[in-house]
Amino acid sequence: MLLAPYAMHSADSRGRRYPEPAHPYRGPFQRDRDRILHSAAYRRLNGKMQVFTGDMGDYHRTRLTHTQEVASIARTLGRALRLNEDLIEALALVHDIGHPPFGHAGEDALDECLADEGGFSHNRQALVIVEELELRYPEFPGLNLTWETLEGQQTRASKGADASSESPTASSPDSAPGHLLEVKVVEAADSITYDAHDTDDAIELGLVEIGELEAIALARECLQRVRERFGDVQGEVLRRAVVHELIDRQVSDVLTHTMSVLVQNAPHSAEAARRADVPVCGSAGLIEQKAELEDFLKKRVYRHPRLIEVRRKAQQRLRAMLELYAERTDLMPEKFQARAARVGPRRSAADYLAGMTDRYCDEQYQRHFGGKVC
Repeated sequence: MLLAPYAMHSADSRGRRYPEPAHPYRGPFQRDRDRILHSAAYRRLNGKMQVFTGDMGDYHRTRLTHTQEVASIARTLGRALRLNEDLIEALALVHDIGHPPFGHAGEDALDECLADEGGFSHNRQALVIVEELELRYPEFPGLNLTWETLEGQQTRASKGADASSESPTASSPDSAPGHLLEVKVVEAADSITYDAHDTDDAIELGLVEIGELEAIALARECLQRVRERFGDVQGEVLRRAVVHELIDRQVSDVLTHTMSVLVQNAPHSAEAARRADVPVCGSAGLIEQKAELEDFLKKRVYRHPRLIEVRRKAQQRLRAMLELYAERTDLMPEKFQARAARVGPRRSAADYLAGMTDRYCDEQYQRHFGGKVC
């Protein structure tokens, strides 16, 4: 595919912190993608809850499946806009790699424990992982990703995303100002994915009924389209068709609106698009509808009593384990014992905990505390 003038071209990359020779058949952003894909932190996403715990079944998304779905939608947007898909995929794969176990509940607990030491953010933690904690190469620490991939993740870390919010509202026009269009595409895809798939999981798990969506304008539109096309479908077929429509409706709107802005601005380079602060977002109408859906999900799903109890227990465990590891650094692997001497025992303990899967975290809690609830 011929990239648009406003796309980030691989030949224009600013390179890496530790210079490396060019690869004979892979571009720099392809190599970033592969390094992230093969990292231990990426694999562990399969064992980390997205919103819903494994105790509620095995249908719902994990951090890994969420990441893959974000990458898929982001690449669809990127291809239609003729942007750099390799960079988009690398950005999508790395965007949640810093999440601790137990979703945003785990993040909130670690942030609280480190309140006097700068707090904890999964977006910042992703940078710590790819620049320091992953040790896969003898020549340098971390993954030595390109400047553009690191900048994209730094965008997320710098914008102060609310760690307590389950659903990012990245579709608004002021999302990621002054950054590459590829970065903004991933932000938009993340928001689209959350809204559609959290709705899907919530219905499948019985937290909400599909009929309740009639009160939400965006979902109501999708229900109407499904009925117009397929008649009086019910149950699982209806749910899946509605989720498909939710994704298609948002992607189509974002593409239509973004293309109109690009035609209007006609940026002649990636840097020109950056300077013009060209947004990648939906229309004002879609943004308003998404806000209504996200408010519904927040009230009816993310604050559901079944989820609140799971989160309460998870946070108790993480707090107790951080205090234990900070006091007894010898209980951590040697890598984190050495790190404690450089960054402090509490920060190192948080780094160790953040890398755990939900299951491994539970196992370590049982090992150190037995059945006690702290």
